[in-house]
Amino acid sequence: MASKLKNKYTAELIPALLKELGLKNVFQVPRLEKIVINMGLGEATTDPKLIEQGVYTVTRISGQKPVIRIARKAISNFKLKENSPVGVSVTLRREKMYEFLERLITATLPRVRDFRGVSGKSFDGHGNYTLGLKEQLIFPEVEYEKIGKPKGMNICIVTSAKTDAHAKALLVALGMPIKN
Repeated sequence: MASKLKNKYTAELIPALLKELGLKNVFQVPRLEKIVINMGLGEATTDPKLIEQGVYTVTRISGQKPVIRIARKAISNFKLKENSPVGVSVTLRREKMYEFLERLITATLPRVRDFRGVSGKSFDGHGNYTLGLKEQLIFPEVEYEKIGKPKGMNICIVTSAKTDAHAKALLVALGMPIKN
């Protein structure tokens, strides 16, 4: 069963964006390709339980088991050994991607204290948007007792847009509260 956001995109937003952006073909309309959730856990070198907590958190948030990321090389200044776990990451596509974005826009972001919208300056120049969160407790799925101490994460929304203006138009049409 398709999510409400995907149904809205296919039924309403494709024709609206086609007209708004002045595109000639339906296939030129920007679309979501994937959402990547990444949680860096650099302190995991001293406390291995942090990786388990990160896996729990990202699994609860995304509905999919994350991949444990390991260090490629040793850096003595950071007490980092080669092949030691340093974070967790998950890539969402298709239905899970739309469901996660819908939950992020409607339930999670409004829970942020003094929320006035996300920054409009977080585009990378190629039509992708990255959102940094300071703690994972804003997600209603996460239980405070099971996470230890709050940690931040990055959410990267990858679109097929060629320019930042087209990507911003897509995200605003999907309901992302971009402030500038």
